[in-house]
Amino acid sequence: MNNLFQLDGTHAVVIGGGAGIGRAVATGLGAHGAHVTVLDLDGVAAEATAAALEASGAQGAHGRLDIRDGEAVRRALKDAYDGLGGLDVVVCTPGVNVRKPLLDYTDDDFDHVIDVNLKGSFHVLQAAGDLMKQGGGGSIILFSSIRSIVVEPGQSIYAATKAGIVQMVRAAAAELGPHGVRVNAIAPGVVETPLTAPIKAKPEWYAAYAARNVFNRWAAASEMAGPAVFLASAAASYVTGTVLFVDGGWTAVDGRFQPPGM
Repeated sequence: MNNLFQLDGTHAVVIGGGAGIGRAVATGLGAHGAHVTVLDLDGVAAEATAAALEASGAQGAHGRLDIRDGEAVRRALKDAYDGLGGLDVVVCTPGVNVRKPLLDYTDDDFDHVIDVNLKGSFHVLQAAGDLMKQGGGGSIILFSSIRSIVVEPGQSIYAATKAGIVQMVRAAAAELGPHGVRVNAIAPGVVETPLTAPIKAKPEWYAAYAARNVFNRWAAASEMAGPAVFLASAAASYVTGTVLFVDGGWTAVDGRFQPPGM
């Protein structure tokens, strides 16, 4: 029982690990003993995270990856699988949003959000699932959001993708469970990352989001590492097809705020 959260000897890939939540997750997995391959659209950022892992005594590797490219995802995960002698954990964190009213959305806006959030996650889930099925097990962790169940003006397509991720996770858990592969999602609330900096720059908006959860604050990116370590580890050996909300109680309480311009 003392070693439930240890990941010694495991091989993990964190996609989107160059910054924000992805970097925090990579750091957490490495601190618990995993060899972490960091992949990101920004190859320089991925290299910086891997260097930080190695400086802390963890094992790290890095590479550039655009999850919109299905073949590139397959190659990257296969390279990690072959190079490490297996693949135990794959975490996918990237996401984008185009904040505007539904009636103002263009086809390009729609395609951009769908291609990264939903199709990109699908590429990762499919490639990781195939390799882990061959290898006899593993843990796949996708990132959803509180927007999978609650929305606000300007979040229509983003919310649709995050709900879609939940249903893909559930279906994959059912299909891959007999092969020892666990598939789960983490659904954060508001998290301080470079992507949410524009909200932080608007004091009223930032404060309203802080007041919307029971802790009256935003989450730090580092607070997403613990849930990821849990789902990656033996502590979650009987957990699959689930969504772990890490939202400071946001979805447990009621309240509304209309963002500026919405």
